[in-house]
Amino acid sequence: MNSAPLDLDEVRECLKAPGQMLPQAAYTADDVLAWERGVIFAGGWVCAGRSADIPNRGRRAVAVGDDSVLLVRDDDATLRGFYNVCRHRAHELLPCGSSATGRFIACPYHNWVYDLRGDLHRIPGEPAPKLGLAEVPVTEWHGFVFVNADGQAPPVHDYLHGLEDIVAPYTPAELDVAASHEYELDANWKLAVENYHECYHCPAIHPELCAVSPPDSGDNYVPTGLWAGGRMDLVDGAETMSMDGNSAAGPLPGITGERLRIVEYLHLFPNLLLSLHPDYVMTHVLEPLTATRTRVTCQWLFPRGTTDVGYAVDFWDLTNRQDWQACEGVQRGVGSRGYRPGPFSADEDVTFQWIATVATAYLTGRAPALPERI
Repeated sequence: MNSAPLDLDEVRECLKAPGQMLPQAAYTADDVLAWERGVIFAGGWVCAGRSADIPNRGRRAVAVGDDSVLLVRDDDATLRGFYNVCRHRAHELLPCGSSATGRFIACPYHNWVYDLRGDLHRIPGEPAPKLGLAEVPVTEWHGFVFVNADGQAPPVHDYLHGLEDIVAPYTPAELDVAASHEYELDANWKLAVENYHECYHCPAIHPELCAVSPPDSGDNYVPTGLWAGGRMDLVDGAETMSMDGNSAAGPLPGITGERLRIVEYLHLFPNLLLSLHPDYVMTHVLEPLTATRTRVTCQWLFPRGTTDVGYAVDFWDLTNRQDWQACEGVQRGVGSRGYRPGPFSADEDVTFQWIATVATAYLTGRAPALPERI
């Protein structure tokens, strides 16, 4: 068992209702983050961006846990994943975070060339041996690309069991990225997730949000897959989450009935936050940079051709920054010698669920397991 480098008795305390925050080192220690990258991130289906980021004959190198993975789409639109490592002398094939196009993948070190199926095509001056790039499991789900670096995660339909009926009506695969913001916050990645899972903090720091969505509204799900979340209501007269509650775009195709009055807030373990509004979809993709610093890419998805999206972007950019400021305040607090994990309130039940999932992984030394289905 490869349990996390933490005081496991302190971790066990997090499993007792009503729950509490994790031990200090879980938010501050680089060796804990290294363990998370190697177990939680490598062992799960990590969101690596949008399907549209990888066109036919295109490729993109992404970080997944400790690994760099090359995502490649061939001429027939099939998406494949390979470790970003040449089979000759192990040079990376593409710098992490960058993209390229073309029919072949050439290693920049000794010019070993691979085709888009990962097979070695040619090498300089001699016949090419039968070597191919090492494959990594990848999948596409509603327009998002997911990667499982260690190849041990359950099939994605089991991993995200119960989520299909919630997400499908919003057709995120048919939407385009209309705006994108990147943030770097001085806080551990788990603090951003904890903050997302509760609105207990909303009256104190989100007056604009509370004006269009009651912070005590809605209900939370009992998930049957590796996700968590719930829904919140819009106030009477509000069409969406915006400064005045009005929408410049109108409802998404297929969104009718009660979905016109709610917003879904969903977390797909470990790093995708998926917020479904009547008229747009917003995503946050989290990338831990250090134990105390996180990159968050926030995108707003709208039907193709929608140009008036500022009402959504402005609202959530303000709300994001309010949240990041709060998370950074918590980070400073958990770094203090005076930090003692405090109990959660009844309104933080999904945060407790998330913490318990992480704590169980710490104790077992394995990626989070699927919840039992009744």
